[in-house]
Amino acid sequence: MERIAAIIGAGLIGRAWAMVFARAGWRVRLYDHVPAQLDLALEHIATSLAEQQAAGLTDDAGGAAARVSMTSRIDEAVAGVEWVQENLPEQLAVKLDNFRTLDALAPASAVLASSTSAIPASQFTKALVGRARCLVAHPVNPPHLVPVVELCGSPWTDPATIERARSVMTEVGQVPIVVRRELDGFILNRLQGALLSEAMRLVGEGYVSPEDLDKTVAHGLGLRWSFMGPFATIELNAPGGVADYCARYSGFYRKLAADPPGPQVWDSEHAARVVAALGEPLTPAGRDRKMNKRDRRLLALARHKRDQSDT
Repeated sequence: MERIAAIIGAGLIGRAWAMVFARAGWRVRLYDHVPAQLDLALEHIATSLAEQQAAGLTDDAGGAAARVSMTSRIDEAVAGVEWVQENLPEQLAVKLDNFRTLDALAPASAVLASSTSAIPASQFTKALVGRARCLVAHPVNPPHLVPVVELCGSPWTDPATIERARSVMTEVGQVPIVVRRELDGFILNRLQGALLSEAMRLVGEGYVSPEDLDKTVAHGLGLRWSFMGPFATIELNAPGGVADYCARYSGFYRKLAADPPGPQVWDSEHAARVVAALGEPLTPAGRDRKMNKRDRRLLALARHKRDQSDT
């Protein structure tokens, strides 16, 4: 039976989701109310899928691209679909309005998922008739190359919806994790936020340059973190595993935890010092070059991880 996904919003995240589902053999309807956005998305998807085939991440870029159709009619996008992935601006009013529309138009059997990175599903699904089928499926940018997806329901999300979402995400090649109850920022952004806040403090207070801080992550922590998480890391950093690590180093980490970076590291004055230390901002062309370089490296890393997988 043909499987169909509707992708709502044809920006960077929506385009990437379209490729994720299309690579896995699903038909995809990509919706946006701005026709020019759809034209850009079509070109981007074809180019990116060809690059992915060259890197060995898909066998049939042309076939995958052909499974993606564009529409500026939301009713047409969701007709007969199994999965809906919303990727609209990170504004509560936008989520509320669009989930009302999606709940009214999509088949009752379809899962309604949001790519929101910070807004809990309970804030925009409470009044919906079909609220039990709604959840957050938060990806990492770009999701066609970085596969983790955070699945977080609301208090009224049916557990069967979570399990179905986990199954679908696994099937289309993503790596789902389940957030057991709602909290701001879910899991990934809370971890990222802790690192970013400390980075803002260290650079803003003059302990290190932005370049050297980025090197510390890219050529230090990030190398290990590309294939093992923090618990797996510390398990190997003490002879007796995690318990031994905690016994050896808890004094140091207690000192750090007693003096965390405060919210003032995000104040305009402090942020301005960080921005000044970074130097000239990127031009649009420079940003595009850096994004393309990032994606090429992520392609190579994704290929390596696939080839070296021991799971």
